[in-house]
Amino acid sequence: MNATAIRTIVEEVLTELGKSSTSPTNGHQPSANGHGIPVMSATNGHFKSEISDFKSQSGSDGVFDTVDDAVAAATDAFRQLSLRPIADRTQVVQIVKDLCEQNAEAWGRAELEETKIGRLDHKIEKLKIIKLVPGTEYLKTDAWSGDGGITLEEYAPFGVIGAITPVTHSLPTLAGNVVNMVAAGNTMVVNPHPAGARIACEGVRAFNRAFKAAIGIDNLVTIIGNPTIESADEIFKHRGVRMLCVTGGPAVARAALNSGKKAVVAGPGNPPVVVDESADIEHAAKSIIAGAAYDNNLLCIGEKEVFAVNSIFDGLMNAMGQHGGFRLNPQQIDALTRAAFSPPKEPGGHAVLNRDLVGKDAAVLAQAIGVQVPAGTEVLYGETDTSNPFVPEEQMMPFVPFVRCRDAMHAIELAHEFEHGFGHTGIIHSRNVHNMTVMGRLMNTTLFVKNGPSMAGLGLGGEGYLSFSVATPTGEGVTNPLTFTRSRRCVMVDELRVV
Repeated sequence: MNATAIRTIVEEVLTELGKSSTSPTNGHQPSANGHGIPVMSATNGHFKSEISDFKSQSGSDGVFDTVDDAVAAATDAFRQLSLRPIADRTQVVQIVKDLCEQNAEAWGRAELEETKIGRLDHKIEKLKIIKLVPGTEYLKTDAWSGDGGITLEEYAPFGVIGAITPVTHSLPTLAGNVVNMVAAGNTMVVNPHPAGARIACEGVRAFNRAFKAAIGIDNLVTIIGNPTIESADEIFKHRGVRMLCVTGGPAVARAALNSGKKAVVAGPGNPPVVVDESADIEHAAKSIIAGAAYDNNLLCIGEKEVFAVNSIFDGLMNAMGQHGGFRLNPQQIDALTRAAFSPPKEPGGHAVLNRDLVGKDAAVLAQAIGVQVPAGTEVLYGETDTSNPFVPEEQMMPFVPFVRCRDAMHAIELAHEFEHGFGHTGIIHSRNVHNMTVMGRLMNTTLFVKNGPSMAGLGLGGEGYLSFSVATPTGEGVTNPLTFTRSRRCVMVDELRVV
């Protein structure tokens, strides 16, 4: 099936979704975008959806009430997919990319209204860039040929993969995982974060309808309509689930690693930025703001704290203010710190994050401490010392603490200390190759970005491919279809070598 035929199927599914949403029980016609997808709306401050109740449609287009039912459906879909050519997987990948592209605005708005964190422009962009996630073209075959015959090594699917998706990027993470996992020949059962479950389920329904229309297989991706911690635990323990892919907090990451299954885990991070005396200060400021402001710093790779050498510190602070930053004075920083964190519950423990401020706009953070900022302010920033909780804690909000350092080595040492050995992401702005080398070796992070915003580490402004699952503690790094395969070797002894 060519790309034109796939687009036709996608359009038909979009139209059908629009028709099914106009139930007379709603009492009115839902608003829709140009593709017939109902637009989510906020009414009286509460999230409202024009799609049907999950429970009344359990098992409809991949949405299930129980883990057992979801795994059974995904298992049946895997058996069918296993008999199909790779070309069918290619169609599935293209369908996901087309649906995300065509519904980016409606689905991005729906996700923001449901989760209430992040920025609308970036919610929309994260769906549009699903087209950058690699699919079946990333699969490969290795071969050895010699006097002893010929050997092929190919990459086969695991089966049903259990996925846990985060509230920070509910539908983008799910969609990216569908592209990677189904391209590799797997099917999925997803336990979304409860605060992003509604939009995740809407995406799954749309995907499955289009898959069935294109290749005749339903439930390539299944999802728990009312997810809980208990349903996540069931997925971890289910015998029908062969592999796990988890994006979430430390607790769910530990649970996956203790499951006894192969697990691809996106662990915690606290990405530091080093700016040395050789850096292009204007470019560094623009990059820090771009990264820290992206979706209001919800990205796990986002710039969380900056260690800048004393000789360029004041110039960097001034440049931040010229490119969308608003500098807080010490009293304002103290007030924001008190609003954002509570003291640890036990001696030596972590400060307790105020989750009501996570992912909020810079203007909202400022308002919380009685400060008004100019329109267009992207981030708040200011000078702190390392004792401020914003430095050691992985906060996900657009305030960036800057710490003054004696020299480049002091900055690199502090970056290493406050990344906590997570091995996630490190960033440096420098023209000194030696400083880059020293930091890269010391940090030993999965992503190491030089002279750019953090997103460049995922191919957004730098080279490479995109994924919303970055496996740090388990070592797979930026995931791709091969991440979700197992190696199989086929050997022909003494024959088939024709040279």
